[in-house]
Amino acid sequence: MAEISAGLVKDLRTRTGAGMMDCKKALVENEGDIDKAIEYLQIKGLSKAAKRADREATEGFIGSYIHHDGKTGVMVEINCETDFVGRNEDFRAFAKHIAMHIAAAKPDFVQQSEVSEDVVAQQRHIFEEQAKESGKPAAIAVKMAEGRMAKWLKEICLLDQPFVMDPNKTIEQKRVEISSTCGENVVIKRFQRFVIGPQA
Repeated sequence: MAEISAGLVKDLRTRTGAGMMDCKKALVENEGDIDKAIEYLQIKGLSKAAKRADREATEGFIGSYIHHDGKTGVMVEINCETDFVGRNEDFRAFAKHIAMHIAAAKPDFVQQSEVSEDVVAQQRHIFEEQAKESGKPAAIAVKMAEGRMAKWLKEICLLDQPFVMDPNKTIEQKRVEISSTCGENVVIKRFQRFVIGPQA
């Protein structure tokens, strides 16, 4: 059985808002795998962050970032449930950091559900044709295309991207953390990235 450290339990508690004993049990049940432990807590209904996700978030803050050369700028709307949290320094810092991440990582969408079926179908066709060109058997080509498709979706969707300031965590994991910290549902609603010159 994997050794479950106090630090790992604390990290899981920060990310989910669940009780200490529930966090420890989740980690023991999942041999110390924190991502599986988060899923375990959500399935069991013990993650406060998951429970908060159904609550309406109509307050918030617009985070912004202008790169030092003045040629790249980002605005991002992040919602919460109360004006009190919307004015909180940690919440506003989170919004600023997300704006900085968007400037650097260049996502196209907030989450995968926003990617239209047409765009998905077109990209899948491209990956399937590339896989066929490799000369692999049809069954393997299909699996290759699906693997590339999953990777591509994670690259273009903000919530799936590794956070540039902490690459061991995704933006979704950071969103869950701030939700647990402030005790409210936090939603990254939309963003806009502005670039002067070539869209690199």
